[in-house]
Order: sequence, then C-alpha cells, then structure tokens
Amino acid sequence: MTADPGGSRLVRVRPRVRPRLPADLDGCVAVLALVHTHSGYPVDLPERPATWLTPATLLAAWVAELDGRIVGHVGLCGAGKQDVAASLWDGREAPAVISRLYVSPEVRGHGVGAALLARAVGSARGRELHPVLDVVAADPAVSFYERLGWRLLGTADQRWGPTRTVSVRCYAAPDTAARATE
Repeated sequence: MTADPGGSRLVRVRPRVRPRLPADLDGCVAVLALVHTHSGYPVDLPERPATWLTPATLLAAWVAELDGRIVGHVGLCGAGKQDVAASLWDGREAPAVISRLYVSPEVRGHGVGAALLARAVGSARGRELHPVLDVVAADPAVSFYERLGWRLLGTADQRWGPTRTVSVRCYAAPDTAARATE
C-alpha cells in the first residue's frame, strides 16, 4: 500500500509474485519472524528458518514483493509419507503440497496470500499434480482456504515431538473441472 499523493488515504498496490531466489532467503526469514511474533505461524519457529523454507521435497517457491521488499512466501512440495493431506487425497492426479505460505501482517487483506496461493496452484496444475495442504485446526487461515473454495478432506492429529499432538485440517484445491461447470 502507498499513500495517495492527493490525500491521506491508502491506495491498494498489487504485489509482484516471482520465483524465490537464493538471495531472497534472508528477507523471507525476516518476514517469517514477524509473522511468527504476530500470528504464531509457524507454531514453533525453526532454529534454522532458511533450511525450513527449503525442505528436501521442495519443487518450487515464490515470494511476493512490494516496493522491492519481500512481504510473503509460498512453497510447493512433492508429497511425502508424513504429509497427512496428501494421504487423504483420493483424486486422479497425484498430490502436491502447498507449504510455508505466509504474508507479512502489514499487507494482509490485500490479496497477497491469494496471489501467492494462485501461483503455487498454477504450478502444481502445470505439473499435472493436485494441490493439497494442511493447516492447524485452530488457525484463522482455515477461513482463508474455505473462502477460496478449498475442500476439506478431513482432520487428523499430527505428532509434533514426543509430547505434543496437534490437530490439523486437510484441504484440497477446488477442482478446475467442477468450477468450469458452475
């Protein structure tokens, strides 16, 4: 957002979504720290956030930029055995997991998350994969995915360490064929 030259109201500015470069990781980590402090995502801030943002199964990652600074991130990963949403997916295409989606608190509500999600979904579909994801059941992001038409596959408990179990909601992206007939 920028100030309107003719007054004090804020003007909505569309961020630029582009592939993440290795040089972007410091900016991604800085925004992740802000998001964790503001919203509690991720639940446990990783000791090595740059490594967390680059899991072994990563297929691609993107950043959202506004005025030359990173304001959001999303990754697309191949499905592994530990991915609950992928294990619940029952569609024709193999699943791909949307991961590490976050947006700086200062630009939320302006389409940044939806733009990042659309880019990752488009990439998954281009690979003939179906996007799935899981989100902590109590996270307000649940309403974001539901508002965008993501289909609930189910809920599951995940073990996060030896003493903690977390309930997650698992979603699949809307089916493009079904949306085309609506």
